[in-house]
Amino acid sequence: MSSTNRRSFLARGAALAAVPTVAALAGGVFADRASADTLPNYAPIPPSALGPAVNSQGFYVGRVEKNLYWVTDATYQAAFLTTREGVVLFDAPPTIGHNLQRAIDQIASAEGVPSTVTHIVYSHHHADHLGASSLFGKDVVRIGQTGTKKLLASEKDPTRPLPDVTFDTSYSLRVGGERVDLAWHGTNHTPDNIYIHFPDHDALMLVDINLPRWVPFDSFNLNEDVPGSIAAPDTAMAYPWKHFIGGHMGRIGTRDDMVLYQQYVTDIIANVKKALANVDPTPFFAKYGDNEWAAVKEYQAAQVDYASAPVIKKYLGVLAAADVYTASTAFVILESVRLDLGVGSQVHA
Repeated sequence: MSSTNRRSFLARGAALAAVPTVAALAGGVFADRASADTLPNYAPIPPSALGPAVNSQGFYVGRVEKNLYWVTDATYQAAFLTTREGVVLFDAPPTIGHNLQRAIDQIASAEGVPSTVTHIVYSHHHADHLGASSLFGKDVVRIGQTGTKKLLASEKDPTRPLPDVTFDTSYSLRVGGERVDLAWHGTNHTPDNIYIHFPDHDALMLVDINLPRWVPFDSFNLNEDVPGSIAAPDTAMAYPWKHFIGGHMGRIGTRDDMVLYQQYVTDIIANVKKALANVDPTPFFAKYGDNEWAAVKEYQAAQVDYASAPVIKKYLGVLAAADVYTASTAFVILESVRLDLGVGSQVHA
């Protein structure tokens, strides 16, 4: 089976596997069954956005540099570092689940090193990146930012045990002769999202900011702090690294990928500012009269279209899914530019 066909097969399999869950949440009844003939079409994915094919068990594991490895199911990513004392795992996405240990076993067997996970580093508190942490038992040392522990304590999710070791701004993890530098530089995707730097492996892990060669997920990656998330790549680029682990999709990135992502966001910001200045609200409020929400909804939709259309045109074939999620990202950034920066605000005479 070719790489492309295998990806297509796995994507269909994942979708089919989700059907029972969706049906249960919907009470077991679909009001309107979707048909492939009626679903919208989107632009092809650029080959540069696709990573290696996953194996028959649904994962791919590869070397980042030396004894640092990454593992993916083509949608989520984790990383691990083999040492003479055991394995340090970075995040534990539940979609990869037991395949995390299978990937570790595969590498450890080939390299003749221990396969026991002794430490897990949490990038941030979200369940989609930590929900398989509990699979590794109670004897693992879990490490996270102070805010991560507070958030997890409030969420009371048994699949995400609280970190045993916490830090406020920085922590150097040293295990089996290896060093990893952890740092918190302020709120971005979440209040607790950290930078994980591997100085001896020329690599940086920063989750849910840049998904190399893909546009951000819906609504600008659901970032909790939009200005902080826009600024995060500059902080990332201040570190020395060649390999980038972004937590999602089927490939790792490069510095050039980060620059491309920054340009994409810069283009959205520039076009959002033009939209705020140039789209006239008058016809929307004239049409809808007292229905203020209808007027605002259609006015903002016009602003988003004004801002996103040239960006979509520029990045189609360059960043995957530019036609899928650019508009929702433009809306979130528009609201941040308007509310956080005050652009477009008018004072009544």
